[in-house]
Amino acid sequence: MSVLDLGGSVESIARRMLGWRLTSTIGDRTVEVLLTEVEAYGGHQDPASHAFAGRTKRNGSMFDRAGTLYVYRSHGIHWCANLVTGSIGDPQAVLLRGAEVEAGRSHIVARRGRQDHLTDGPGKLAQALGISGDLDGHLVTDLPLVLRAGELPDGYEVGVTTRIGISKAVERPWRFIAAPV
Repeated sequence: MSVLDLGGSVESIARRMLGWRLTSTIGDRTVEVLLTEVEAYGGHQDPASHAFAGRTKRNGSMFDRAGTLYVYRSHGIHWCANLVTGSIGDPQAVLLRGAEVEAGRSHIVARRGRQDHLTDGPGKLAQALGISGDLDGHLVTDLPLVLRAGELPDGYEVGVTTRIGISKAVERPWRFIAAPV
């Protein structure tokens, strides 16, 4: 297993995460994805972060050590997962926005109930991996959800845009996308 390099600014970590692989063995179904879209959130210094105003019951895992998952409900409907990157008490995190299926496609299709658009959004990705609120606070070096460092395969280009789906600090270019060229 590759060691996760979670040192540096949240935006530099987010960019490095493109090409990392996330393996889920939830519900006796093994699936693996290649991360291709992420967004950085800067904690206390970022008005768009769930932790901007301080610690709450909902965002408490954001204040744990780097490598911890922060899982929350978006609009009360979809689960979304973030990787905590800051040190204890420094709630910086990277939202897992999109991925390409590497293994277990049939399991993902069953979880998503469709054949297309399986992992192209944070809620879709969480559903595809079987992530729910039960994994809030989970350390991603342990089963059933393991994140491994890696590189993007040849033939990918990295793009940088502003974050989407937020209303504050929208000008920050903290969304990173890897796409085949």
